[in-house]
Amino acid sequence: MISDWQPTASLENMKLRARILAEIRGFFSACDVMEVETPLLSLAGATDPYLDSLTSHYQGPLFPAGQTVYLQTSPEFAMKRLLAAGSGSIYQICKAFRNGEAGRQHNPEFTMLEWYRPGFDHHVLMDEVEALIAVILKTAPARRLTYHDLFAEYVGLDPFDLSVEDACACLQARNIILPDMADAMIDDWLSLIMTHVIEPAFGVEPVFVYDFPASQAMLARVADAQPPVAQRFELYINGMELANGFYELADAAEQQRRFEADLQLRQQLGLPEIGMSHALIAALESGLPDCAGVALGVDRLLMLVAGAENIAEVLAFPLDSS
Repeated sequence: MISDWQPTASLENMKLRARILAEIRGFFSACDVMEVETPLLSLAGATDPYLDSLTSHYQGPLFPAGQTVYLQTSPEFAMKRLLAAGSGSIYQICKAFRNGEAGRQHNPEFTMLEWYRPGFDHHVLMDEVEALIAVILKTAPARRLTYHDLFAEYVGLDPFDLSVEDACACLQARNIILPDMADAMIDDWLSLIMTHVIEPAFGVEPVFVYDFPASQAMLARVADAQPPVAQRFELYINGMELANGFYELADAAEQQRRFEADLQLRQQLGLPEIGMSHALIAALESGLPDCAGVALGVDRLLMLVAGAENIAEVLAFPLDSS
């Protein structure tokens, strides 16, 4: 019998959530961005090897023999299909799910704000993200650094020309115990430096990091530069990643190539096979408008507004108390 049935969030923080959601909707209404709703369940999951989808099993008239369905890690694929169908600027506040994620800043089920702006690139979208957080958090203007300049300033390394030896030395010099990295790629080392060295050094001011290595493009375009860079950004406040934005890839063939590369890597890593989104490929083939999009963690935003140390303080019932 469960005796501790009370919500982990205070009534004050639940009221705060309601107010912040209303402010977000007011912001987008003033910008003439339409709110949309797409399904939480899909026949296709996230192929990204660094994301673990939660799954369920449907059996009924649609698939009498049974069908694995995925709880969305983000509404991105469905929203891009709406964009290709002519929706114009859209946003969504929805639940997203990621298996295996739990901790001070993570719950397997969380609230995501995602929006797309035709005619924007990632730089213009950074302006709009900055405007939104200024409304919610009353923040000062954000600092903007390229990924290259960020690593040069904080750890004195070139992330586009990093050796494993330099990465190890950087971490060991700061007394960071290295995990087993025998099969790690350079991006894994960069991620470790980012999370264990750079992020903790950020202050309370907003910081945009943009122009990532092309190997970290995800669903972003890659600029033909030397070296090539992924046209995407991340927003950090008080050392916490709050938003992840992209100048969206519109090339269907390239998107399929990336999905297939993800699936091959998943197989090499012994990860579950994931069904790629053929519907997204078809939408891109029909024509995705030139656009930028961003996903922002609403629960983390609430943590910043409330001064909360743990995500459970802004959730009524995190998974371990549900």
